[in-house]
Amino acid sequence: MEKKRYAHVGIGGRARMYYQALTTTYKDTAELVAFCDINRTRMEYANRIIQEQYGYHEVPMYGPDEFEKMIRETKPDTVIVTSIDRTHHRYIIKAMEMGCDVVSEKPMTVDATKCQEIVDCIERTGKHLRVTFNYRYAPHNTKLRELIMNDTIGKVTQVHFEWLLNTSHGADYFRRWHRDKRNSGGLLVHKATHHFDLVNFWLDTYPKRVFALGDLKFYGRENAEERGVTKFYSRVYGQENAKGDPFALVMEGNKGLEELYLKAEKDDGYIRDQSVFGDNISIEDTMNVLVQYYNGAQMSYSLNAYSPWEGFRVCMTGTKGRIELEVIEAVYINAGGASAKEGVVKGKKITVYPMFGDAYNVEIPEGVGGHGGGDTVLLNDIFGVPEYDPFHRAASHVDGAMSILTGISANKSIATGMPVDVLSLVNIPGLKIK
Repeated sequence: MEKKRYAHVGIGGRARMYYQALTTTYKDTAELVAFCDINRTRMEYANRIIQEQYGYHEVPMYGPDEFEKMIRETKPDTVIVTSIDRTHHRYIIKAMEMGCDVVSEKPMTVDATKCQEIVDCIERTGKHLRVTFNYRYAPHNTKLRELIMNDTIGKVTQVHFEWLLNTSHGADYFRRWHRDKRNSGGLLVHKATHHFDLVNFWLDTYPKRVFALGDLKFYGRENAEERGVTKFYSRVYGQENAKGDPFALVMEGNKGLEELYLKAEKDDGYIRDQSVFGDNISIEDTMNVLVQYYNGAQMSYSLNAYSPWEGFRVCMTGTKGRIELEVIEAVYINAGGASAKEGVVKGKKITVYPMFGDAYNVEIPEGVGGHGGGDTVLLNDIFGVPEYDPFHRAASHVDGAMSILTGISANKSIATGMPVDVLSLVNIPGLKIK
């Protein structure tokens, strides 16, 4: 069997899951041929990991200005994109124009203009884009899809989806590049794309109209001042005022954070440990969204980024009953530990309430690894030999677009105070309305 060749662009915290899989579990079916990143120190660290920990050979390193050169020299079949969100479209489009398929981390991109550029490029080149929605593969989320497919509660008419990010994981988005909405599209795009995709996946439909409210209610300097905070700092490293702050991210002593960020600052000036109560935060931490779907279902969605616990609750009501899913996730800081610890499930429960009958709990298969076990199954689907999947969890560029378009529409609604028709933002040829 001929190995598929992969080049990898964007070698930050999320990248390790991919290059670890390529250089260990899937080294018989896949070959890692190159790294590309704005930061050479970060690439050198990744190269040390794959050599010293995984027994793989060093791969050549390229800067972003050498992206085309990388493709010409290393001849990848597929480019993996895990760079900063606002740059996804740049690498996706150029890779496809040079004959490569693409695997992209979520979100596919951050706004409607970039989304249209990607869609147009796929139409023009005929290349394939896969968006990695690992939450689809988590056993509890797949089980919910199975229950709905089996008509357990009839036709779903109403969804309430509540996602809580705690003061560890949630706060982390306000320390990093995500805090600038131009980089991430805000949490309604960067994070909620997971959740909006899950609803599209569960209900086998797409969003039609969106209305949203959102604001910065907890993080940011002004909110802290109103609560009586008087000690401020720009970043944690080397600043006295950061000592004792439970929101401070201390990188010293954490090898992953030191190597990926603290020691790498000299290359690009990126500061990983910014204060969550600093200035220049343009994303929201408190969001509420109403969505109407093409199949007639309605959803109320809330996202809070300063909760005491992490996880989500989904309640679905249909013509034959109701399903409630509750998931509690472990505390995690990006790049602060093994990637397999990201989104690890501490507790989960699915309860079915028939319209006429006694409620019962549904057995959920156990998953191993990050994101409730979803990462492991996803990686096999991408790099290994995929098995037949009756749930059709593999996500196309259309799925990637329709998930971010819920968040992009929500952002527009927050800005204008008006509801937004989703397909007024992007034209997707061949889209089948469900």
